[in-house]
Amino acid sequence: MSQLPSKDGWSFQTKLVQAVDLARRAVRVLHAAGKTVWIVTDGGFTRRPFVRPLLAAGVTLVGRLRKDSALRDLPPPVRKRGRGRPRVYGVNRISLAKRAAHRGGWAEVTCSVYGVEVTKTVKTFLATHATFGGVIRVVIVKEPTGPQFFYCTDADVRDIVEAFADRSTIEQVFHDVKEVWGSGQQQVRNLWTNIGVWHLNLWLFTLTELWAWNQTARQLRHRNDSPWDTPDRRPSHADRRKALQTRCLLNDFSHASDNATLTKKIRSLLQRLLRLAV
Repeated sequence: MSQLPSKDGWSFQTKLVQAVDLARRAVRVLHAAGKTVWIVTDGGFTRRPFVRPLLAAGVTLVGRLRKDSALRDLPPPVRKRGRGRPRVYGVNRISLAKRAAHRGGWAEVTCSVYGVEVTKTVKTFLATHATFGGVIRVVIVKEPTGPQFFYCTDADVRDIVEAFADRSTIEQVFHDVKEVWGSGQQQVRNLWTNIGVWHLNLWLFTLTELWAWNQTARQLRHRNDSPWDTPDRRPSHADRRKALQTRCLLNDFSHASDNATLTKKIRSLLQRLLRLAV
């Protein structure tokens, strides 16, 4: 791994450390405004250096669990307090795979997922986990591709499913910034140039979405070149960018022709050539 230049005065930090620092700044502002803070993460952030500081800051955490997570049941109730601290974790291990395979305990919950009311088949229970230092709620969602495992520190089942669906929507934005605009692939050597390129890609993404805001789906998507695709699928960000590129090139060709009136046949040919160009 290449070292950060000493002249910039930066020290290396892991993603978990950076995430905690950013989250703490947001929590201070939101708590001062009287807001409740939820943080929804993927399974890669279900680690003690990230979880413990945010729990101490009063944040509700929602995330994905690994199938082989080291879960235990709840500790037995203390009838009479003796010497030493009471147990925090249960004695018995919990297997998420076995819980998901068991036929009993399933229930149906109506949730709003991607703006649509759907019915999910779920199973939920309380468990203890060393990463969290206590009790968490575990939710198993039955999906056509297989069971999905989630956790939450303080919420009900419906809120957990809806929160993770909202996170997936936000993740699509990062996917488009990286895959469509190529963020992170620019070969620049200066640290601040890297930061500038990242901001430039974010602005290009934002301006493209702003231009396409009032455009109809018919204006943005063109399935003639891909007849195998679903005709009524909503336009992706790649479709929006391609439509904007086509519009820009069409304007350039129109100005280059000295505003001369083009025949319908020539316009149709020009539009086909523009779709091939972009």
